[in-house]
Amino acid sequence: MAREQRPPVIAVMGHIDHGKSSLLDYIRKANVVAGEAGGITQHVAAYIALHNGRPVTFLDTPGHEAFKTIRARGAAAADISILVVAADEGVMPQTLDALAAIREAAIPFIVAITKIDKNNADIERAKHSLLEHEVLLEGLGGDTAYSLVSSKTGEGIDELLDLVLLSADLLELSGDPEVVATGFVLESTQDPKRGASATLVIKDGTLTKDGFVVAGEAYAPIRFIEDFLGTRVESAGPSAPVRISGFSKLPTAGSLFTVVKTKKEAEAAVEENKKELAAMPERIATVEGITEFPLIVKADVAGSIDAIAHELKKIAHERGIVRIISSGVGTVSENDIKTAHASGGTIIAFNVSTDAIASELAERDNVPLFTFSIIYELSQKVQELLDASIPAVASEKELGRALILKVFSSSAKKQVLGARYISGSLAVGSRVKLLRKIGGEHSEIARGSISNLQQARSDVQEIHTEGDFGTEVECRADAAYGDELVSFVVTQL
Repeated sequence: MAREQRPPVIAVMGHIDHGKSSLLDYIRKANVVAGEAGGITQHVAAYIALHNGRPVTFLDTPGHEAFKTIRARGAAAADISILVVAADEGVMPQTLDALAAIREAAIPFIVAITKIDKNNADIERAKHSLLEHEVLLEGLGGDTAYSLVSSKTGEGIDELLDLVLLSADLLELSGDPEVVATGFVLESTQDPKRGASATLVIKDGTLTKDGFVVAGEAYAPIRFIEDFLGTRVESAGPSAPVRISGFSKLPTAGSLFTVVKTKKEAEAAVEENKKELAAMPERIATVEGITEFPLIVKADVAGSIDAIAHELKKIAHERGIVRIISSGVGTVSENDIKTAHASGGTIIAFNVSTDAIASELAERDNVPLFTFSIIYELSQKVQELLDASIPAVASEKELGRALILKVFSSSAKKQVLGARYISGSLAVGSRVKLLRKIGGEHSEIARGSISNLQQARSDVQEIHTEGDFGTEVECRADAAYGDELVSFVVTQL
């Protein structure tokens, strides 16, 4: 059968709080912002909207910098992107990240300048901020289409969707409904009733209730198919987002999926995928003197785990690193507590609860467990925990130095010495090291403290000028002519 026109898959991308979700809310006539913590989209989701009778699949990709991995994945799965830029702020750091992901995916994009209804909106400034980053808009020396939109009034949204369909027509997007379905895993989650489930976006072919879906190291029998509204359907064609449950394990968000006929074929495909992954092992470098802070991460969906891992990579200390020793989707369980207790780890729960047994066990064994719904707060807390976990390191700072000229008297614990000032200052009560030149290098032979200082036959508290002086040093080694006396202080880093 000849290929047919298929609906475009659109990634909506941009900086945090620039109006991506609000824009989709207006298009879909549904409210997702209220259901997201802090009004931030916490993971990728897919929706279908109609414009002029034509379906369009939208991927609502997060704008927070921490979700760079997912956002890049969303762009790779899309045909066209809408780059959202707020009229009151213009281009921001995550706008540039989104733009880089779009360009890396080599897909066309349209600019939506949002929040034009705000009192402090400056459309011209927003345009010029785009030009500064080589986004050449139509009418300003380039051919990048744009639309001025308001998600409150709906102004400009029809024009934006017209541009989307025009771009799709220029791409001549097509699919073959007769072939086996292929596409991307958009996100995965552990459903308490249905087990491991995943949202898939079909890029070609038709998915039917026959056979097994294989994605990376996971597979699932196709017992039922749900559309983006949660309605069970008999089949789904190109560009459709669907939900499949019953995977053998959580499939990795962003992985490709295919369909095979039998369980035996599915298991064979999974084993083949495992071999490919094993050929590229992730290596963790360990450095002497570096403290590892172990974490167990539990989250609502696999995409959130990717996002958290991306954010945690930015957390650093010159003598410490964060290491995720275990991660998974779903409620914090008894096994998670046991893993943390055995490893000395800390549990980070993102948008998930802790079951009753696990909660009691964590309290009994004093296992640190923190729950978050905002990734900023999670990141900040982990940084604090890492900083607090780094043991103090003693550092010695040299204060002064003198050359031993003569040993006047020596006992088991004290020595009276004649010395010549070299540098810094030496004070009564300060700690000292006795250094001797051995084999061309100065080696420490003893430690002690200064109990007395004399200069010009008078007792003084400190020596800090050139000249000769006498000193009484408490130490257990005999000094000799040519040794050096170094005054120092120990500090904690």
